[in-house]
Amino acid sequence: MSYARWALLCVPLILLLGFLSGRSVPSGENNAWYQSLAKPALTPPDALFPVVWTALYIMLGLALAMILNARGALGRRLAVGLFSVAFGLSLAWTPVFFGAHRIGSALLVLILMLVLAIATTVAFARIRPWAGWLMVPYLVWISFAGVLTWRIGQLNPDAQALVPGARTSQVIG
Repeated sequence: MSYARWALLCVPLILLLGFLSGRSVPSGENNAWYQSLAKPALTPPDALFPVVWTALYIMLGLALAMILNARGALGRRLAVGLFSVAFGLSLAWTPVFFGAHRIGSALLVLILMLVLAIATTVAFARIRPWAGWLMVPYLVWISFAGVLTWRIGQLNPDAQALVPGARTSQVIG
């Protein structure tokens, strides 16, 4: 299968899985629990998240397609396996954070996801350098998401027990 065919398979599949994960529970402005949380000042507007995730998922799909197209490459199977587990954790984060309201567990998911994404990036780069570079924005974003999640946990120690809408959302510097 050519790279274009792999890309035509991988990009829509990753976008679909990301979309389904995002729709599995109300998130962002559609989630009363999240809206009631105190958030750090560096929290981007809710409208930015789907734009960023869409761009990242496209890059992830293209990177994966490059690796899948690298038939016979040493480390290909390991790279795809690392990617699969890291991406699975990425899909799990939304239900853990927005659905279960488990900020600490969501932070742990992000840390594991980051470690695996770094390993994936290295594995991808050894096979196809451009595939590794396509992973870098994802690493930056999930690192940023980790900082946001950590700060939200600090600002909302009672978050799991918080009744949606019980307090007005606030941004704290």
